[in-house]
Amino acid sequence: MNDKKYPKRKHPRLKDNDYRYGYYFVTICVKDKKRLLSRVIVGRDAHIPPQIKLSSYGKIVEENILKINEKYENAKIENYIIMPNHIHFIVALESERDGGMWASRPTSLITIVKTLKTLVTKKIGISIWQSSFYEEGIRSQKHYENAWNYIEYNALKEYAKETE
Repeated sequence: MNDKKYPKRKHPRLKDNDYRYGYYFVTICVKDKKRLLSRVIVGRDAHIPPQIKLSSYGKIVEENILKINEKYENAKIENYIIMPNHIHFIVALESERDGGMWASRPTSLITIVKTLKTLVTKKIGISIWQSSFYEEGIRSQKHYENAWNYIEYNALKEYAKETE
């Protein structure tokens, strides 16, 4: 028997946060870093930035990201990008609408991510995702702008890594 002591995995979610309100920058990774979702395509010249070309899996992911706004009244995907082996998005989770409180508890970020992963898995037929996800609570306008710009320029950074 192997007597190696492995470090106990730290749970990535905050204990005091129910993830039902606020803005979040979310990253979901593909299992084993497989490049299944898209390719970064180089522009014809230096003035045309790299573009993302979605694979069939990437198109399924995009279709289901866009459904989040329809499926959950309190959630709005404000920006997203589908990279070759991960996705990023900014989601706003509202606590009130039209000045009144929600009749039931608003949907949590955890439920939204679980639903997205499940719908994609069902459509593809296999799970392509790592078991968890990463999120940052966006606490200021500057943090929001940084997350937005990270999404906007992610293809350019990916292209730079590939050409090194």
